[in-house]
Amino acid sequence: MMLEIKLCKLKLRNPTILASGILCNGSLLKRAALEGGAGAVVTKSLTKEIREGYSTPVIIGVEGGLVNAVGLTNPGYENYIAQDLPIAKEGKVPVVVSVAGGKIEEFKEICARAEEAGADAVELNLSCPHVKKHGLDIGADPIAVRKLVKEVDGILKIPLFVKLGLSDNLNKSAIAAQDAGADAIVLINAIRCTVIDIVARKPVLSNVYGGLTGTAIHPIALRCVHELYPKISIPLIGCGGVKDSKTALDFLLAGASAVQIGSAVALRGIGIFREISRGIGHYLKAHGFKNVREIIGVANG
Repeated sequence: MMLEIKLCKLKLRNPTILASGILCNGSLLKRAALEGGAGAVVTKSLTKEIREGYSTPVIIGVEGGLVNAVGLTNPGYENYIAQDLPIAKEGKVPVVVSVAGGKIEEFKEICARAEEAGADAVELNLSCPHVKKHGLDIGADPIAVRKLVKEVDGILKIPLFVKLGLSDNLNKSAIAAQDAGADAIVLINAIRCTVIDIVARKPVLSNVYGGLTGTAIHPIALRCVHELYPKISIPLIGCGGVKDSKTALDFLLAGASAVQIGSAVALRGIGIFREISRGIGHYLKAHGFKNVREIIGVANG
C-alpha cells in the first residue's frame, strides 16, 4: 500500500511506468511488468500505416545519454493491437497505448480501436522531436493541442494522457490539453539535437537530427514538472533521465504523481523498476511517510 498510486482511473502498484518506445513488442511489455516490477507499461507509438522508420544509424551513445532518430517505426496500429496488446495485458498492470499521427482523424481512429481492444489508457505522442508534422510540431501549438485533445476526449471513456516535449509553449499547451479534457500530462520527451562525426565530417544519424534522452535531460524535465505543477489540476507524469530512486523522487517531490523510465531500461535492464520502487519505499520509511502520495509536490512550495 505504501507505494500504490491512483493515476486518474488507474491503480498502479508503484509509481514507475515503462516509457514508450523502449521495449516494443507485447512479450517485452509483459516481462517489464511481471519480471521487472513496473507499475504500468506504455506501448511504442502506433500510427495508422506501417512505418519502417529511418535507415541506420538511428541511435548513438553520448555523454549523459542516448541520441536517437528511429522514425516512429511500428507495424501499424491494427497489427500491433491485434497481436501485441493481448500479450502485454497478461502482465496484469495497466497498459497505455501510445498514439502518433499527422491528422486528428488518425488519432481518433487509433484511440477508439485501442479502447475497444482493452487498452487501459491512451497517450497522445505530441512530443516526438524528429518526425515532421507529427509529435512536437503539434504539441508546440496550444491551439492545435486543444482541438486535437477535445476531439479525442469526446470519443473515449478510458483516461487520456498527453505527452508534451520541450518547447516555448509547453505550459500553454499543457493547460490547453487540460482544458480540452486530458486526464494527465506527461513531461517530457527527448530533446531535439544532433551529433557530428568529426572523421567523416558529417552528422552521425541518417536523419541528421534526433532526440537526446537520459540523465543529461533530467534537470530540464524536472524544471518543466516543477514549473507546471502549480498551474494545473490534473496529474503530471515525469519523464526524462530517471535512472534510480533519487531521480524518481526528484520528480515526485516536484509534483509528478508517477515517473516514466526509458533509457535506463535499455542501459540497465528491466529490473530497474523494482530497484527504483524499493528505493522509494526505503525513503518513505526513513522519513516517516505512510505512503507515496504524501510526498507529491512537497518541494513545490
